[in-house]
Amino acid sequence: MAEGGEREELLSPSPVSPAKRLCSWPSPQAHHPRGSPGAASGGVGGVGGSCLAPGARPHLQPESLLDCAAKTVAEKWAYERVEERFERIPEPVQRRIVYWSFPRNEREICMYSSFQYPAGGGGEGLPFRRGIRLLDSGSVENVLQVGFHLSGTVTEAATTSEPAVTYKVAISFDRCKITSVTCGCGNKDIFYCAHVVALSLYRIRKPDQVKLRLPISETLFQMNRDQLQKFIQYLITAHHTEVLPTAQKLADEILSSNSEINQVNGAPDPTAGASIDDENCWHLDEEQVKEQVKLFLSQGGYYGSGKQLNSMFAKVREMLRMRDSNGARMLTLITEQFMADPRLTLWRQQGTSMTDKCRQLWDELGALWVCIILNPHCKLEEKSCWLQQLQKWSDLDVCPLEDGNYGHELPNITNALPQNASHSPDSLSRPRRTVFTRAIEGRELHWQDSHLQRIISSDIYTAPACQQESERLLFNSQGQPLWLGMPFPVSCARVDALRSHGYPKEALRLTVAIINTLRLQQQRQLEIYKHQKKELLQRGTTTITNLEGWVGHPLDPIGCLFLTLTEACRLNDDGYLENLVLLPSDMNESRPPVYQHVPVATGCPNSHESFLSLALEVALMGMGQQRVMPEGLYAQDKVCRNEEQLLSRLQELQLDDELVQTLQKQCILLLEGGPFSGLGEVIHRESVPMHTFAKYLFSALLPHDPDLSYKLALRAMRLPVLENSTSTGDTSHPHHMVSVVPSRYPRWFTLGHLESQQCELASTMLTAAKGDTLRLRTILEAIQKHIHSSSLIFKLAQDAFKIATPTDSSTDSTLLNVALELGLQVMRMTLSTLNWRRREMVRWLVTCATEVGVRALVSILQSWYTLFTPTEATSIVAATAVSHTTILRLSLDYPQREELASCARTLALQCAMKDPQSCALSALTLCEKDHIAFEAAYQIAIDAATGGMTHSQLFTIARYMELRGYPLRAFKLASLAMSHLNLAYNQDTHPAINDVLWACALSHSLGKNELAALIPLVVKSVHCATVLSDILRRCTVTAPGLAGIPGRRSSGKLMSTDKAPLRQLLDATINAYINTTHSRLTHISPRHYGEFIEFLSKARETFLLPQDGHLQFAQFIDNLKQIYKGKKKLMLLVRERFG
Repeated sequence: MAEGGEREELLSPSPVSPAKRLCSWPSPQAHHPRGSPGAASGGVGGVGGSCLAPGARPHLQPESLLDCAAKTVAEKWAYERVEERFERIPEPVQRRIVYWSFPRNEREICMYSSFQYPAGGGGEGLPFRRGIRLLDSGSVENVLQVGFHLSGTVTEAATTSEPAVTYKVAISFDRCKITSVTCGCGNKDIFYCAHVVALSLYRIRKPDQVKLRLPISETLFQMNRDQLQKFIQYLITAHHTEVLPTAQKLADEILSSNSEINQVNGAPDPTAGASIDDENCWHLDEEQVKEQVKLFLSQGGYYGSGKQLNSMFAKVREMLRMRDSNGARMLTLITEQFMADPRLTLWRQQGTSMTDKCRQLWDELGALWVCIILNPHCKLEEKSCWLQQLQKWSDLDVCPLEDGNYGHELPNITNALPQNASHSPDSLSRPRRTVFTRAIEGRELHWQDSHLQRIISSDIYTAPACQQESERLLFNSQGQPLWLGMPFPVSCARVDALRSHGYPKEALRLTVAIINTLRLQQQRQLEIYKHQKKELLQRGTTTITNLEGWVGHPLDPIGCLFLTLTEACRLNDDGYLENLVLLPSDMNESRPPVYQHVPVATGCPNSHESFLSLALEVALMGMGQQRVMPEGLYAQDKVCRNEEQLLSRLQELQLDDELVQTLQKQCILLLEGGPFSGLGEVIHRESVPMHTFAKYLFSALLPHDPDLSYKLALRAMRLPVLENSTSTGDTSHPHHMVSVVPSRYPRWFTLGHLESQQCELASTMLTAAKGDTLRLRTILEAIQKHIHSSSLIFKLAQDAFKIATPTDSSTDSTLLNVALELGLQVMRMTLSTLNWRRREMVRWLVTCATEVGVRALVSILQSWYTLFTPTEATSIVAATAVSHTTILRLSLDYPQREELASCARTLALQCAMKDPQSCALSALTLCEKDHIAFEAAYQIAIDAATGGMTHSQLFTIARYMELRGYPLRAFKLASLAMSHLNLAYNQDTHPAINDVLWACALSHSLGKNELAALIPLVVKSVHCATVLSDILRRCTVTAPGLAGIPGRRSSGKLMSTDKAPLRQLLDATINAYINTTHSRLTHISPRHYGEFIEFLSKARETFLLPQDGHLQFAQFIDNLKQIYKGKKKLMLLVRERFG
């Protein structure tokens, strides 16, 4: 696996042109006798006939030596080199070389005519599938192979809207690769069209039906002068409209001795194959690649463009795995378009970060370049060329940074991390790292290490019997090889490079060595921790030993190893084409992978491991690593996203006994792992939480080892970044992190997501522990200790309540009590903070307490002041507790009802004393069945009336008292309310008007004395003329004292406006009209003249009530005319109406 010139050059960024090389005419002595013309007219098979297809040979019949040699030469050598090497090439040999030069693997045709299965979401419209249908329907005809050129026609069948169309297709090929394609359909796409696919598959599947001719130059060589002239004239005649100008031009040049065409030996032959200097790679339409990428980028991740770009990345990986040089070439084209994206400049100028979808695409781009640079079979010249290009891109100002445009960098991948490195927030001195930096750092990595060579070359490489001192560190105690000397992510990048470039076995061997190294490191870390355990536990904190976490890492080391191992265990993984062709696309995408245990081939006889158990083990080790939370929103979000991706892959594994044993063993190691494990006893304050990971472990372990599963999940419940800070109040929103973690820079942007995952873990445990009192109590304590968000605790309480009260079975009282405990904690947490769900929470708690029983209701009523505000306690809690619905629900007897009612009355009076403005009315309502309590509540309301109660609150209580049959008390409260009111002259729509009218009606109904007492308050508080006139009118309609108060008699006489108390009200009303009139005339506009005249009409009605009213109104009008004579139009209207 050494680099450099020892390897064949496979990758090249240069473009490919159709094979057209010059063919000279050697002397007849240098060639074999040509034979008759009929010898050149046979099929593909050779002399005078046809050859069996490669798969149609008689059973067990070996290939001929000629075919074996021709296959190798056709794949490796340009035909020009064959002609130069051998002076005499027998015609049968030429035919077999030409025959075997066409591609033989349908998978390669598929690769260039469809997105990778299944990432591209293969559909019925894929060119490869359509090509197969065209082939199967007999649409391919007139197939002819002339040398290294294949032609034919493909007919698209007629449809209801389109007639049948026949397309001419031409394919050039060389060394088992298609080098150019042409189709009459004018296809503009990255991939070959269905017609090219159909013709290619026809040649692969039905070679015996293809007419084969040697290159046209060989046929022309056999002709004499007359035959050549006839050939040319017939050719011109058949295509004279197309070729005649060209033919005449060529004839003129040939007849001219000084022409350029005569200075060159031979002539071009498009059917003679490629020259020695031509690049040998598959045809790839570079312009279409650029256009497609540019289009997808312009769509900004919408309309499925992100999926399309990911499919193009998958196509690059597929090409690399097939060791196709177009992989690096296509990635270069994609990168050029990415770097030319105009949004990069815009984001830089605006100082904003790119979208998450775009960031993920850039991450994949960077990871692919790491694979390219670590290509184990490339030449040093190629690697140097790529590195120069990467450095050029990386030096551009617009090149995206690795950490998501925050500038906080990670350590160099080629340097091991210091064990006790401090996490400094100062990132200004760190070097600038772009998405290409890791690939550029790969310049120092090579494959020439002898130990590495032995690891990837053999399954049975073990420690030698007599080890030298330097060799002891290279093997573990079982003699298995280790791979040390570089950071874990870099070692995994080597694995990814091997796997991506078509070396699956080598990748597996290196993976096993890396895992053995991780195991040894884990063992040594445990030994170190045992010596430091006492000190760490006393101190209660630890340092982070892994600043560069493996989950969310740009190189995705854990995902790389996991995929490498599981791919070796997949069933039916070779059915690529069969799946792509035969199965519907929706079945392809939805079918989960099926795995089997494949033993690890090692040199140790006692090893019984499988690749599948290793995959599980390395995933658990990586996800359980204690690591610091990275800085920046994108990096933190990437940690969460990568963890979810790894867990979704783990959930595809069907846990059998062997995998369960691996799971148990690794979970125990994680619990005992100290500061090296995120599930250890002591972790750093800024350690990434393990909630999501622990939820998977809990669910997977629960059926097999409940004690271990609960121990692990309870350990993972902690969230030190919140617990180790001196915070108070609710932290259910991200902005609370400003006060919760004042020393953190930057903040934990994903805190809300992390807390929700913590809640999910707790909910999972609550569900599983239903009916187990001891476990539920332990889980409850963990929730109360570790969860700091009231909204999440409330969610847990609701979840517990639902689980405890199923509709189809009996109630679980233990879990119901847990729900109540959590609800009570929510009440205490949110009592002094603003929470928009608070009312919902209070109502839910009362419902939960009702479900628990009467004792729970009594308890919350008695301890209301620690749980509720006075308003909540009276209007919601107490009112619901004594409601008829609650009594029926609990089937309460009389003593229990009385106990609840007594507690509710006590609560009501306490709340009324604490907050009379809000609770007085509720207290009266709750106490109305108990005379003493009712009197106490009324007195509280009276005492508070002179204090902070508003007129609306007092009017409401007054109306309630009247409704309950206490009119005199209602009058007293209404009088107090009136003294708090102030109604201006222009407030004729004030909401208190109805209360004023009701108060006046109440006093009028009580009698003359009460009315006389209220009118001075009305005159003082109300200055709106229309309201006063309305009160005056109502008081003169009926006689006072009709309320029927015991001991009082009504005179039955209507009251006069000329006498007290209505005279005072009349004068106040007339004065209000006068004042209001002057106020309105000060700023009146013509459009309000009509309204003003109507207002004066209402005023006249009031003026006319006393005997001298008409004189008083006339004088008032005269005064208006004199004062506002400048408003001529208005005064004219006044004269017309009032004289």
